[in-house]
Amino acid sequence: MKQNGFWGTLFNALFLTFILAPLVAVLLVAFTDKGFISMPFDGASLRWFRAALDNGDIVSAFWLSVRLAFAAATIGVALAVPAALAIARYRFAGRAALMSFFLSPMMLPAVVLGIAFLRFLSLLNLSGSFWALIATHVIIVLPYALRLALSSAVGLDRDAEPAALSCGASRFTAFRRVVLPMILTGVAGGWVLSFIQSFDELTMTIFVAPPDTTTLPVAMYNQIVQTIDPLVASVSAMLSSARSC
Repeated sequence: MKQNGFWGTLFNALFLTFILAPLVAVLLVAFTDKGFISMPFDGASLRWFRAALDNGDIVSAFWLSVRLAFAAATIGVALAVPAALAIARYRFAGRAALMSFFLSPMMLPAVVLGIAFLRFLSLLNLSGSFWALIATHVIIVLPYALRLALSSAVGLDRDAEPAALSCGASRFTAFRRVVLPMILTGVAGGWVLSFIQSFDELTMTIFVAPPDTTTLPVAMYNQIVQTIDPLVASVSAMLSSARSC
């Protein structure tokens, strides 16, 4: 394999430094012992980690985000799997247009989606509902679940399911025992990616979420706007550690 050389190695090192520098800065700020954002600091402390865990609003927002992301990812995967199998197996008129329609939420800015969802839900008198918030999150995570499920379904052996049916298995049994294990990697990856996308969504959630429903990204945004303490840095550090694990 050809070596990158001095300039290539230098470029990669600078690029990694540029990517990792904000994360390192947030981690350092999270351990400050001062009551404001400060770096470098005189001494390290777990003060703001304890403050984050003792903050009832932050903890409630975290569990709400977990429930919302779990529901959105699960429903999104349940819709993406049959769509991916249909697109991978069959050739029909409008197939490319249908695929573009499913992936269109990835191409639109979150602000545009938030305004559109708010207007649509208001016309239906559904604004302010937690179920409406779940539905909007399903729409934005569906493309991620679909793309990973489709990547597994494209290489699927098409003779496997007919063989199971010829042996007397029902369609549901053939799907559960034969098809699903073959695409499980893509389905699981799509679920994880959808969960992360829903959990981190901020802009669209601000437009759609009811006033009494505050997700963790919204709570962190409000904390940044209202205060200058390092509480958000400690929450970000804990989330980054959880994701790396």
